[in-house]
Amino acid sequence: GPPKDGIPAVDDPTFESVTEAGAWLSERDPVIAFANNGEVKAYPLAILMWHEIVNDEVGGLPVTVTFCPLCNASIVFASQLDDQILDFGTTGRLRNSDLIMYDRQTETWWQQFTGQAIVGERVGRQLNFLPSRVISFADYAERFPDGAVLARPNFPREYGRNPYTNYDSRQPFLFTGEIDERLRATERVVGLEIDGEVVAYPFSTAAAEGAINDRVGDVPVVIFHKAGTASALDSGQIAAGRDIGSTAVFDRRIDQQTLTFSPNADGTFRDAETGSTWNILGEAVAGDMTGERLEPILAFDHFWFAWQAFYPDTKLFAMQ
Repeated sequence: GPPKDGIPAVDDPTFESVTEAGAWLSERDPVIAFANNGEVKAYPLAILMWHEIVNDEVGGLPVTVTFCPLCNASIVFASQLDDQILDFGTTGRLRNSDLIMYDRQTETWWQQFTGQAIVGERVGRQLNFLPSRVISFADYAERFPDGAVLARPNFPREYGRNPYTNYDSRQPFLFTGEIDERLRATERVVGLEIDGEVVAYPFSTAAAEGAINDRVGDVPVVIFHKAGTASALDSGQIAAGRDIGSTAVFDRRIDQQTLTFSPNADGTFRDAETGSTWNILGEAVAGDMTGERLEPILAFDHFWFAWQAFYPDTKLFAMQ
């Protein structure tokens, strides 16, 4: 594989407006949306495909935005550990096909999938995950018309091209572990852990249902799915990738009331208890609950083989 920093992190990111980004991104392009303290930014997978790491600051919070194409793992971390702000680069190494990062302050190696230090001075330490979502550029632009979008860095890269054509339709390469055959290896799943209980929800099930009402541990959760987001790992051009949609996971409780959701035909969702309408971001946009927000649950969209490799005791959700 590439040498250390052969896949260069973006260390001094610049941003453009939604209008400017729309000149080169399609409505279906997947972006990692992250908000903090009133500031919201989108990080297109069309860029992260070639850099894998962006060291940034959002709303005064130092963050590291990451994407591992081989595991389809989009994860945002808080960059501060104790009283030190870390910035990260790529080691060029993989474990279970997943990106291994290093911090430039101590040269410790970190597993992107788990956020754990695995080699070096900080072994055993854990980076803090931050809630983010992979949604379509169109959904981001509609909800955040004044939001910022990561601009293409000044590198000789074919931004918008997918160098892993048809990767999410075949067996993973550079992976030597056992594959749990309950699902196809590169089936996308929504994985989450609550109070030690680990559950994976197949994208195919989420797409078929539109909304999955479930309980993990003592927490009632809902998994939303909305069509309209292209796979970054299908066609040679990301914008032409097949529609895999977007997911989001929330706590179903509002003011001690547990809601039950169903999908609407327009990509929104309705709760049975109040009849209010909700969007993919967990915001009530019509009805008695207008203005309310569901609490996001930390969840990850990954390939099944990778999720199962790092979380071998995971439960696999199936509709009853």
